[in-house]
Amino acid sequence: MERRLEFIEFRLYWEGGINRGELTSFFGVSVPQASKDLSQYQEIAPGNMEYDKSEKRYFTSTGFKPRLIDPDSDQYLSQLRAVADDGMRPEGIWLSNMPEADLMPIPHRRVEPSVLRSILAAIREGKATEIVYQSMNPKRPDPETRGISPHAFGHDGFRWHVRAFCHIDKKFKDFLLSRCLQCKVTGLAEATPDDDRLWQESIDLRLKPNPKLSKAQQRVIASDYHMEDNELRLSVRKALLYYFNKRLRLDVAEALDRPQEAPIVVANKAAFEKALNYAPS
Repeated sequence: MERRLEFIEFRLYWEGGINRGELTSFFGVSVPQASKDLSQYQEIAPGNMEYDKSEKRYFTSTGFKPRLIDPDSDQYLSQLRAVADDGMRPEGIWLSNMPEADLMPIPHRRVEPSVLRSILAAIREGKATEIVYQSMNPKRPDPETRGISPHAFGHDGFRWHVRAFCHIDKKFKDFLLSRCLQCKVTGLAEATPDDDRLWQESIDLRLKPNPKLSKAQQRVIASDYHMEDNELRLSVRKALLYYFNKRLRLDVAEALDRPQEAPIVVANKAAFEKALNYAPS
């Protein structure tokens, strides 16, 4: 019942109303149970909704105050994104009366299921794998077989890679899953996750509004990013720092972009650049 009561308040807050049919169709409860849930909500949050007999629907009252949920825009937008991304309603989505929405299409990178399954098994069992990998290195124009000891996965916002100790180069590297053409589990891993210093260590970054923006623009950027005292603090694994730098265009923004196109900059730049020198590229 607690979940259903939160559902009622979610619909009231974000969609302006609810009726018994929405409860019965979403949760599979009976009509009497749905009526009981709505009455229970009225007892918990009196004055939050008003019944319209002509429409047989409860509408959000002007004095509505959330009692059961902490309204979160990210929660709503993430559900809207899930629907827009799939073109269908995934299970667990609480939205019904949705605005039209679309996502910028990003080309999909296919990962061979058998490859992913083998890598998962290797990580789970502390084993090494032998992969057939297609590198983009001009010195390695053709697929080659190489041994790796995988221990984690990383995502740069567009693609997945496996973090692994390379048996050829004798160091930890990132291998794009979509470029692993074949994979089989072999012997024991040649390194442990604790050996991967860049994966285990993080750097605390401080981001701030671009000082080249106007004071008013800096204030809205600080609000956009939920900054406190004009700073946003983030902890980033050193192994992911290269991708963080590229994704936010921190490497080229100052030289190529107008301040309006580079709204945030790194406050602790010296520490950032020092850590970046050790990050993978």
